[in-house]
Amino acid sequence: MISGDSANIKVTSLFAQKAKAYVELTKLRLSLVVSFSSAFGYVLAMRGSVDWMQLTMLFIGGFLISGASCTINQVLEVEYDKLMKRTQSRPLPTNRLNATESLWFAGVVAILGLYMLMIWTNWLTVGLAALSMILYSFVYTPLKRVGPIAVFVGAIPGALPPLLGWTAATGDINHAAMIIFGIQFIWQFPHFWAIAWVADEDYKKAGFKLLPVKGEKDLKTAFQIMTYTLFLIPMGLLPMYFGLTGVNSAVVATVCGVLFLASTIKLMKDQSRKSALRIMFGSFLYLPIVQIAYLLDMVN
Repeated sequence: MISGDSANIKVTSLFAQKAKAYVELTKLRLSLVVSFSSAFGYVLAMRGSVDWMQLTMLFIGGFLISGASCTINQVLEVEYDKLMKRTQSRPLPTNRLNATESLWFAGVVAILGLYMLMIWTNWLTVGLAALSMILYSFVYTPLKRVGPIAVFVGAIPGALPPLLGWTAATGDINHAAMIIFGIQFIWQFPHFWAIAWVADEDYKKAGFKLLPVKGEKDLKTAFQIMTYTLFLIPMGLLPMYFGLTGVNSAVVATVCGVLFLASTIKLMKDQSRKSALRIMFGSFLYLPIVQIAYLLDMVN
């Protein structure tokens, strides 16, 4: 009896470890951000008149597709992940999962996610979701070792979630959809480059080339980061200008944009890792705060 109980405990423990590893493959926090951005675009397009079942399926479907993309990315980069301190503990480098298991997982969750979108949204949304997965997994991922063009390519799937939400609600793409896409697209650049600055030593071990200009942590790179952050300030006002949102959210977006910009000016002054960290954490805060402000200030 004791032996049987021990065996059951061991099986349960192994199952839990496998399940935890599969969850890690999805990059939980990143995929939840993707799902939130999709939900943001949907609710904004619906002006608060939400079909909760459709929104739930969009949220889950977006999460699954993002998880599949992250998994494929890790399968393709496993040898590079082994070289970097920040990624050495992932499921594939630690042999908690192998490439075959991971690819099966990616295939199942990708098909399930696309199927959910097909049933509950429309073909335009399904097509954009598939495009996002292809660009992230098979174009952006290999380009990371080629040069900073990878950041431009990666910014496209990174900015597609709110557009997916909009098309799920409306079935089309108009100027309003492109505004929310554009804000998140421009935001990607200071976000990506701040991470690349902080992780530069690790990235160089893997041959990743994501910093702009000559790929150095210098004034020119800091200026590029500042320039794209500066663009966010006028872009943050476009939802109000086109009647999507009101004045209150425009004020929030402007204040957040100015604070974000101030952190990039600090980086230009000292070109330090500490300043880059401020930008990185600031980018994590900027997007959800501004998106929530837009939702709370929708014009019906």
